[in-house]
Amino acid sequence: MMPVSMVGRAGELAELDRAWSAVAAAERRAPTVAVLTGAAGVGKSLLVAAAVDAFTPRPAVVLSGAARVHGPAPYDWLAAVLTGRDTGSLALPADALAWLAQQPTAPRERYAPGTLLRLAVRTVQLLVGAGPAVLVVDDLHALDPASVNLVGELATVAELPALLVVASRPAADAVAPDLTRRALARLCGVRGVVRQHLGPLRPAEVAEVLTQVYAGGSPSERLVTSVWRHTGGNPYALTELLAAYAGEGPDALLRRLPGPRTHLGPAAAVDVELTAREVEVLGCLVNGMSNKQVAKALGISVRTVTVHVSNLLRKTGSASRTEVALWAVRRRLPVPAPVD
Repeated sequence: MMPVSMVGRAGELAELDRAWSAVAAAERRAPTVAVLTGAAGVGKSLLVAAAVDAFTPRPAVVLSGAARVHGPAPYDWLAAVLTGRDTGSLALPADALAWLAQQPTAPRERYAPGTLLRLAVRTVQLLVGAGPAVLVVDDLHALDPASVNLVGELATVAELPALLVVASRPAADAVAPDLTRRALARLCGVRGVVRQHLGPLRPAEVAEVLTQVYAGGSPSERLVTSVWRHTGGNPYALTELLAAYAGEGPDALLRRLPGPRTHLGPAAAVDVELTAREVEVLGCLVNGMSNKQVAKALGISVRTVTVHVSNLLRKTGSASRTEVALWAVRRRLPVPAPVD
């Protein structure tokens, strides 16, 4: 499957490349910050990965971290960075490093929050060294408050020759909305910041994707319009749709798309009434969970889950679990994440 998220992103890739070139040329020792925001599924993470992979010269150091799906703990981002790294050569207290890395042998006694934050910043500085480096913060909105504070501190540290790339959903979708909002404002206030907001694909870009997938010629206007309306221009939803019907031609895809009744645009209103429990089950389906996993997460029987899934399929007019998950994604429904 071709990288759908890269279509229509040439300008963003070029801007990130220019920012990296300035860092690599040692034009400034303070960090250069790039902030990418956008809704779920617009391809923020893949855009960052593609940009970093194409950077020339290659970064001497790449530090990348993201929130943990289960069991979040303070300094998740730094713990992910430190995973698998030999930290014995870092001139820092061993017990502090063990705590920052969330090792099971970490001592119970913790440093004061301010001291620990300074140690976290120093850890990153030592890992970067002489650079140039790329620091990738994926899904800022899902990080713990300590990690969000650390990212804000890193943006203003002197003598840190790095490109700090931060990807996030809007602050309203964050674990700590107010803190994330302040952190984004702080990041965007740094001198020379690169600011990008990724929106859905336009019809012409959907047409470009379909042209590459179906190499036999240009897709019909009807197919482009139907696919754009069905996915809302969301690259993730588009990728899932094409993957679901891979191997079939464009005519077959058009026949499989829902009829005019469900051809809703990106801003269409949701006219389906779901119960609170159905919304919880829907959140689990969006996260790819099986009926058994849903039952365990919600504390209900597998048979009850089956009933709720059947109701969701009936109410949304979907033919499968994948379709009902796409139905939620393209309408950007605020479905809750499953609890472990």
